[in-house]
Amino acid sequence: MTTTPEAVRRASPRSRRAATPPDPAKPLLPAAEPVRLLDPSGTPLRAPADYPEPPVEALVEMYRRMVVGRRFDVQATALTKQGRLAVYPSSRGQEACQVGAVLALRDTDWVFPTYRESMALVSRGIDPVEVLTLLRGDWHCGYDPAARHTAPQCTPLATQCVHAAGLAYGEAYQGRDTVALAFIGDGATSEGDFHEGVNFAAVFKAPVVYFVQNNRYAISVPLSRQTAAPSLAYKGVGYGVPSEQVDGNDPVAVLAVLTRAVEHARAGRGPFLVEAHTYRMEAHTNADDASRYRDGAEVEAWRDRDPVARLETYLRARGALDDATVAAVAEEAEAYAADLRTRMNTQPTVDPMSLFDHVYAEPTPQLVEQREQVRAELAAAQDEEGER
Repeated sequence: MTTTPEAVRRASPRSRRAATPPDPAKPLLPAAEPVRLLDPSGTPLRAPADYPEPPVEALVEMYRRMVVGRRFDVQATALTKQGRLAVYPSSRGQEACQVGAVLALRDTDWVFPTYRESMALVSRGIDPVEVLTLLRGDWHCGYDPAARHTAPQCTPLATQCVHAAGLAYGEAYQGRDTVALAFIGDGATSEGDFHEGVNFAAVFKAPVVYFVQNNRYAISVPLSRQTAAPSLAYKGVGYGVPSEQVDGNDPVAVLAVLTRAVEHARAGRGPFLVEAHTYRMEAHTNADDASRYRDGAEVEAWRDRDPVARLETYLRARGALDDATVAAVAEEAEAYAADLRTRMNTQPTVDPMSLFDHVYAEPTPQLVEQREQVRAELAAAQDEEGER
């Protein structure tokens, strides 16, 4: 029997739909709205099947680290005002993102932080004085990256995206199930290194999680001047990378989404891109005047979405937190801050010549020349001091 054009036209809508090829982009697309498991008041919402709620014990530990992390952040900001730090980029308001990322990883996984991830690093167990060494200006990196599986805090935008892809690929090539997580700000998604890193990771199925903390501003540039995409999570689709967006001030959702993203990468299925919608409550750094580009009403609106209060309310309702536990965590946070204050008030002994160490494996001629200039200046100053 010959099928005529008329017969094709008469085919039922159902048969025509069945013949439509599947959309290859659909598995890569993020949810239309950010994943949320708690509303802003801390009331639980129905969990999507893809994102089961993390164990309550993990959420209690998350609360503890968030409280300690916030107190650390406030103390570091105060140290800047006292002249103990040259600069400090606060992550207050982004506690769920900072701590959730760390909790989703193993200690053997690698973290590639930006300059804003000091809270994440102390949550990872790195000595806070070592974390602040870079911002203090007395060493290239205060901690041992290899020992802590944590790259130095990255000041250039997005360069860590390429580094994370390379390390993750190398680890997988050697048969290890290491995952690398690269923190990124919304402004970094406009940089070439972001696109190169994501593309490389996708092509070679490198086990990387790219975690974009969309805090609405790249210094003073609003998100609307960064992209016309529905959200930054959609940027993964063009590279064949599955993506998700999450309410970055919902600690439960952040941990659930990042846990799944890390599992995806560890299973050998390639990279995963997560965008967290959050907000930095403080200025870009202490050198920035945020009032020039955002108004107080906007800040106050986000204050009502406080991730720490949100999680505390939920855990109290679950019976997992009580007044005694909350007080004990607050006391731990104060002790942490007091110890940091004491140790940061001790002036470090710095050898100026160490500035030239660990810059290159083999110093360049220019670096050698600069080193000798500094050596001569120090010798001249010492001679002048001796003549007095």
